[in-house]
This record gives sequence, structure tokens and C-alpha cells, in this order.
Amino acid sequence: MFFTTPTGMTRRHFISHLAGSSAMAASAMTLGNAIGANADSLRKNRKSAILLWMGGGPSTIDLWDLKPGAPTGGPFKPISTTGDVQICEHLPQVAQQMQHLSIVRSMSTREADHNRGRYYMHTGFVPNPNIEHPTYGSVISHELMHQRPELEIPPFVSVGGSSGGPGFLGMAWSPFSVTSDGRVRNLEMRLDDQRLRQRVAALDLIESGFIRRTRDTPAGEHAKVLDKTVALMTSDQMKAFDVDSEPEAMKERYGTNRFGQGCLLARRLVESGVPFVEVDLGGWDNHQGIHATLRDQRLPVLDQAMSALVEDLNQRGMWQDTVVLWMGEFGRTPRINQNAGRDHFARAWSCVVGGGSLRGGIAVGQTNADGTAVDTEPYSSEDLMSTVCHGLGISTDKTFTSKNGRPMKIAGGGKLITELTA
Repeated sequence: MFFTTPTGMTRRHFISHLAGSSAMAASAMTLGNAIGANADSLRKNRKSAILLWMGGGPSTIDLWDLKPGAPTGGPFKPISTTGDVQICEHLPQVAQQMQHLSIVRSMSTREADHNRGRYYMHTGFVPNPNIEHPTYGSVISHELMHQRPELEIPPFVSVGGSSGGPGFLGMAWSPFSVTSDGRVRNLEMRLDDQRLRQRVAALDLIESGFIRRTRDTPAGEHAKVLDKTVALMTSDQMKAFDVDSEPEAMKERYGTNRFGQGCLLARRLVESGVPFVEVDLGGWDNHQGIHATLRDQRLPVLDQAMSALVEDLNQRGMWQDTVVLWMGEFGRTPRINQNAGRDHFARAWSCVVGGGSLRGGIAVGQTNADGTAVDTEPYSSEDLMSTVCHGLGISTDKTFTSKNGRPMKIAGGGKLITELTA
């Protein structure tokens, strides 16, 4: 939560405070070896969300909205599922969980550049040089944190990649980035407890004096982050990050690869009370050789991990309190290019969502026969984010105030996708 955004505190920045020349040393302990999580008491009727982020722009026409027989269709065949939808033949395990998930096939968005699309899909706002908007994880953890005042571990965890930043909500709502085995890069404990406490106390004395003298808001935010980091380093709840403690059969069910273990970590974290977890699976920018890459690399990994996550959350009685969202920054062109790949395409594509109070097992909207346009009401990033928040019981009528004094609605005031909320 505190270490990844450009406007927040970096991991190295925190270490420099604790390990600098005259004093402030120490890093945080390795997360995988930390301590335990009281899942039952933390989880009761508390909402969480898991974002499965497909960096690069996945070809949803090959996964969730196939066009068999069309010139744009590609070689994959659709198969039946446990829901009222068909999906790609190379996702057979996800097909068995589709009664819990719904496909929004009428996504039509405005950004087909990777960086701009990533920002837009993470925030519900197009990039603006004058303001930084908060990402999904920052908004949701900010709005749900009141449900778990005893939570000591970060409320927004990014697994296996970097998420968006907290924008005007402040660095306290930044993502806490870990690898899929629950470890934080560049952090190792090198001090004993007594020396660590002495140096933290010295740092606290300096920070407190500075805040009193300057009354500076960023300095206050900075101090809050350090306080939370110290609590994090000694919290028993950190056992939630210890994926290795899972039974071998469970680790194998998710897949013994980074994404599979990242999804397993996400389940452990939301079970322990974390409001928002993002798990990254990159490798979808397939401008050439797309179908072999999907068939042999991306889809087997996705199929095993995503199906395991949905199944596991349901079996543990967590599905009604957890929204799972699958998406990337855009889709890919229906037209297959001369390199047997597909290019960037934001005009008509799909995302997948389920859990919480949202309906499962249906397809929302449709594209035309060759997938080049949306035939029904189009939905935007704003609409999707508003719907996810609704599924978690978060009111999208709430207005934040940005640092320049502008009122800002969650997700830009997008409309609900009523087919999912009815």
C-alpha cells in the first residue's frame, strides 16, 4: 500500500529513512516468513475485490466472444459452459465456473494506447495532465476500510506487477507490491528488534518535530505511512502472505506458476480481510503469432488459475462478498494482420466479472457478426467501475475533492450495467 506509486513512498525511500547514515535503518521482514491472520474474525460480511489484470490487451474475440465462421474468427471453437454463454475451447476449466461469472461483450472504450488504456481502465478517467485520479484498488480500499478497523496489513495489494497509484486520495492508499510468493522486492531484515525500535523512535521524533513546525500535509501523510509500515513489520496478520503454507494439492490446483500462485495469494489475502488485490498476468500484446501464443502459453495458465480462484472462493463461502474482475486495457482487432497477430482495438471488446451482488452466468450486450462494432448499448470503463463498486455495496454517488479543489465522483459518475445488478 505504501511503496509503488510515483507520488507515494518507494520501498527504497522507506529503507533510506530507517537505514541512513546516522540512524534510521532497517528494512521490512520477508513477507513469506511473517505471521498469521485470523481469517474467520476478519472476514465476516466484509466485501473485497480481486482484479485479474491482463497487461498488453487480451484478444477477447478469441476468448469470450468468438465468431466461428467469420473471416475475423480465428481457429478457436466455442464450447458450452455452466452459464448461459459459450467461451473458448481452450478455457475448459473456466467453462465449468461460468455460472458464477458474466461476460460484458459490449465494452467500447476510448484509449487504444497501452499507457493511456491502462490508466483509463484502472481509474474510470481518461488521463489528464492536471490531475492524477485514484485507481480501483485505492478507491475500493478507501471505501471499505471502515469494515475492518483491526486490519494491520495493507488494504491494497498488487501481486506480480505494478498497479495504478492513489491519485488525490494520498499515498496511504498506494498499492503494496509483492511477488506471487508474497515477498517484497529489495526488503530484508538486517536489524534486531531492539535496534529497529530505537531507530524508528528516533525517526518518529524527527518527523513529529518537522510536522509541528511546518504543518505540512505531505509530511503528515509521510508519517502515517511510516507508522503503518512499522505496524506491518510486526503484525501477526502477515501470515496471509505465506503461500508456501498452503497444502501442495491446493498450490497445484491453482498452478505452480507465478499467476497461479498469485491468485492463490489473492484468495488468502481477501480471506484475511484485505479489501483489494490485483494480480497481474502480462503477455497479451500479441501482434504476431497470436493463436499459438494463446493456445500454448496464456490460456492454459489463465484457465487453471482463474477457475481455481472462482471455485475456491465459492467453496469457502466467500463469493457473495468478493467481486472478481478480469480485464486488460483494451481488446484486439477482429482483423488478423499479416503477421498472424491482432493489433490494439478499443471499439468493441469484452471483460468478465462476477461475485458480490452481481449476476453470474450471462452475457451482457453483443457485437456484430465479425466483431468490429458493438450492436447493443456500449459500456465504458466508467460504467464497469461503477458496477463493480455497486456489487461491493459502495455508493458511486459519493464525491471526493481533488487536491485542486475539484469535486470528483467515483469512476467519473458512470452508469450501472443494469443487466448485472438487477
